[in-house]
Amino acid sequence: MKIVVIGGTGLLGSKVVTALGELGHDAVAAAPSTGVDTITGAGVADALAGADVVADLSNSPSWEDDAVLEFFRTSTTNLLAAAGQAGVRHYLAMSIVGADRLPDSGYLRAKVAQEQLVEAGGLPYTIVRATQFFEFVPAIADSATEGDAVHMAPVGFQPIAAADLADKVARIAVAAPVNGVVEIAGPDRVPMDEFFRNALARRDDARRVVTDVHARYFGTELADGSLVPAGEAVLGTTRFAEWTGAAGAYPV
Repeated sequence: MKIVVIGGTGLLGSKVVTALGELGHDAVAAAPSTGVDTITGAGVADALAGADVVADLSNSPSWEDDAVLEFFRTSTTNLLAAAGQAGVRHYLAMSIVGADRLPDSGYLRAKVAQEQLVEAGGLPYTIVRATQFFEFVPAIADSATEGDAVHMAPVGFQPIAAADLADKVARIAVAAPVNGVVEIAGPDRVPMDEFFRNALARRDDARRVVTDVHARYFGTELADGSLVPAGEAVLGTTRFAEWTGAAGAYPV
């Protein structure tokens, strides 16, 4: 089976390409660096020729509200048109758990717009919503830092290792489309403030974590269920402590 992975050179996409290869499939990494530009359309038709599946794991180069919305609208519209012309039988789009529950975030509004385009696009599809990656923990902490304090809300948090997510995404991509949403999360759900208090301690980070019910997460306040699956979800198996132990000191 030929699967074209849009964003196939990125953190998640490269792991999905590897996972698909290990499953015996022909995985093609498509990105601007490989001559495939979903904004201009350059190289898209050639990359999708003969493809059975398109897995869109691309991300916007800008998180500015208007720019990110324009990116996902343009890229998704172009990909859906090309996938339809190529006879693609399964269109998988990567999204984020809670995207539909956090309208104050411009980035998440853009992801919802992308989901809506896929749902209306006329192709058999699966939307995969995932929780945050372990790999993003340092960046999330930095974004919430004021002075020597990291402000975190005491809400549910259930991150996942990118390698676990890649394995799940690869298997979903080669399965039958569900024409709906599949949510994927890590194995453990803990309060976000508690998670970051432990995570910073694991790397001897001197910053203190302040529990703050009004702490903003990339511009939006959170409710207890904002960042975790609302119902049944596919779960990874790697726990954060195992991941940090295997990787050594995780990135600063």
